[in-house]
Amino acid sequence: MLNRIIDFTLEYRWLVLIGILVLLAGGGYALYTIPVEAFPDLTNNQVAVVTDAPSLPPSEVEQLVTYPIERSMLGLPNKQEVRSLSKLGLSMVTVVFDDSVPMYFARQLVSERLQQISSSLPRGVQPVLGLPSTAFGELYQYTLSGPMSPMELKDLHEWVIKGQLRTIPGVSEINAWGGQTKQFQIVVDPLLLQQYGLTLHDLAARIEGNNTNFGGGYIEHASEQYTFLGNGRATTADDFGNIVLTAKNGTPVLVRDVADVRVGPAPPEGATLRNGETVSGMVIMLKGENGKRLIERVKERIAGLHLPAGVKIVPFYDQSFVIDGTIHTVEKNLFEGFVLVTVVLLLFLGNFRAATITASIIPFSMLISFLGMRLFGISANLMSLGAIDFGMIVDGAVVMMENSIHRLELGHGQEPPLESVRRAAYEVVRPMTFAVVIIIAVYLPIFFLQGLEGRMFRPMATTVCAALFGSLLLALTMIPMLASFAFRKGAPPKLARGGEQHWMERLNNAYGRALNWSINHRVLIAASAAVILTAALGSLFFIGTEFMPRLDEGSILVETRKLPGVSLTDSVEISKRIEQRLRAFPEIADVVIKIGRPDFATEAMGINEGDTYLVLKPTNTWKRFHTKAELIAALDKELSQIPGIAYNFTQPMAMRIDETISGVKADLAIKVFGDDFSTLAALGQQVLRSISTVRGAAEAQMEVTSGVAQLSVNVDRAALARYGLNVTDVEETVAAGGSGDLVSEVIDGQKRYTVALRVPDRYRTDPDAVRGILLRAPGGEQVALNQVARIQVTRGPEKIEREEGQRRIVVMSNVRGRDLGSFVAEVRSKLER
Repeated sequence: MLNRIIDFTLEYRWLVLIGILVLLAGGGYALYTIPVEAFPDLTNNQVAVVTDAPSLPPSEVEQLVTYPIERSMLGLPNKQEVRSLSKLGLSMVTVVFDDSVPMYFARQLVSERLQQISSSLPRGVQPVLGLPSTAFGELYQYTLSGPMSPMELKDLHEWVIKGQLRTIPGVSEINAWGGQTKQFQIVVDPLLLQQYGLTLHDLAARIEGNNTNFGGGYIEHASEQYTFLGNGRATTADDFGNIVLTAKNGTPVLVRDVADVRVGPAPPEGATLRNGETVSGMVIMLKGENGKRLIERVKERIAGLHLPAGVKIVPFYDQSFVIDGTIHTVEKNLFEGFVLVTVVLLLFLGNFRAATITASIIPFSMLISFLGMRLFGISANLMSLGAIDFGMIVDGAVVMMENSIHRLELGHGQEPPLESVRRAAYEVVRPMTFAVVIIIAVYLPIFFLQGLEGRMFRPMATTVCAALFGSLLLALTMIPMLASFAFRKGAPPKLARGGEQHWMERLNNAYGRALNWSINHRVLIAASAAVILTAALGSLFFIGTEFMPRLDEGSILVETRKLPGVSLTDSVEISKRIEQRLRAFPEIADVVIKIGRPDFATEAMGINEGDTYLVLKPTNTWKRFHTKAELIAALDKELSQIPGIAYNFTQPMAMRIDETISGVKADLAIKVFGDDFSTLAALGQQVLRSISTVRGAAEAQMEVTSGVAQLSVNVDRAALARYGLNVTDVEETVAAGGSGDLVSEVIDGQKRYTVALRVPDRYRTDPDAVRGILLRAPGGEQVALNQVARIQVTRGPEKIEREEGQRRIVVMSNVRGRDLGSFVAEVRSKLER
């Protein structure tokens, strides 16, 4: 069969040439269209369920929202893991599937289960699926600056910038942190409300009933049809203020008589700091898209935006710098390898035409490998391209070309050059093919790796095998075909023996003498080889191990944690002190801090947590430090002087990989399972003390989940019955006394703003004042809140994490100064004692 391939190639040389050109053109197209990333996508196949449960504390979120959703997901087919997080007003359930399950089919399975349990969730709670993105999806982040208020900047971003960027193909979502979200607020005075015999429920009903458009069908008149269009929506604060609530002695009582109607900021869930508070945005890529080209499209769209005078979009994280740096490194290594191999081929083949034809196998095989990458959905990255060995690629071509030249010289003047090439190919085609196939077979076990290991190494194996297959195909077809063209007049005798020169003769003679000596001293050679092999195997015990290489992203991310229960105001003030200290380092070009949750909960940071992005200057401009490790050590020393914070150093992409795969943002995570928080905390402290003493442990800490102040309102049902009140009356009062009860919506063109019913700040900042908020009983009595409910300050969990149906806490640590494998082994041995 192999000889038939040779015969076909030499019989139909022009047809084979056209076929190869078409194949290479396909490879060129694949090169242009395959996704380009810094690192292979290690994200497991997961679907997140995000549920907003306004005002519910973590324990209630767990019981009423998280647990029903989590329980419904446990029986899904091909499910690997279910983990969840419950926080104030937020539930996140992550379902991990086998890699064999298509992403959108997995999302459909989860969506069907959510529909089945929707009726069992609290009123107004609506779960939504998380974004179809990956750990590398956060491509581009920026802040807004300009002569506008924080509310105006947030409004501009929400209704102008976000809408424009969302239309870019490949964008999954545009998320936002910080700023002030515009809200219509009706700040009602409970005393005035009671004076007119009204309740919060009456006020909410009146507002909702007086903020609507309506229709009335149509009438026919003069051969035309007239459609009714009723405009009754309120669009300004004055419109809400003029809504009639009731009448007192013939005089209408308006909303403005019992409340202050104004436009103000909604209670924030987070903040962004960059030389002061501002608004930040994030471009999130759809899974499977080309990150590098998407960033180019985003930059083009941003450049074309017509923003108000002085307003600028200033990026602080651009993944294309990491991608470009990685691809540049790969391209540099590949180019240097190509040049080196070409020079060696020229020296040993001794003929420029033969060396050029043989070296052309390298770029052509690469194009075929790009075609294979495109076919199997593999991105171009450090792992998939960095593993290609040009020496293996040219092996078959070198054998074929060298033997062709040898036969051309021997048959010079005695047989047609085409026949010499044919005979040369017949002689080496079988051993050459078997040699390449054996190399390919070495990579076959990698294709059977599963899970994270498979996602890590299968792309590399696929790329290498595609390149080797391409080199074999070209060695069987292109090399004989081009040799018959290049040497159609034969090869002069001086090119015999592969074009050996005098130095090659001496090299051959020296090798012959060494070979004869080795054969005559077989025992000594075998013993020496055994000693070397033993030493090599023994060195394995002293070599550190890492699961994957650490990619230098050119930036630093500092994750900070304050004490649970800290207010957003205090969290921002502490973060400002952190920013001030970090900006004092001349090696740092810029500092951006994101605190708390984004608008769409792609991550569930609390207001006590923050991500600090450090944009570094080029290392060749550093004067005090030579490496990033030295800079991190100095930053560690500086931040340790700020009381009340825990922190760890990582990089943006590394952090996202850790979090997506395991749900923890650290190199090492130890999970402790149980139901009782006190027991979990005690066990966690023991684990923390054990790993803190291990050499290489850095930023070792335990997640602090308890100690958050809660204002517990326990309804007295007997008192409610005595006054004729319902639990919903207390619920509405408490909601208004907290973040505000959302009662309606303002529509301003394409913009949407919530309408919140609130009480004055004096009730919202003092627990004693909350106890005195008045309710009106059906009989007209004025009832203080503490007469129908027991209100007390308690301590509760800040968040509740679960995995496979069990609560858990996490003890985590980064590793510096040693390899991860030996660190984990030492930690395991300490914990097993």
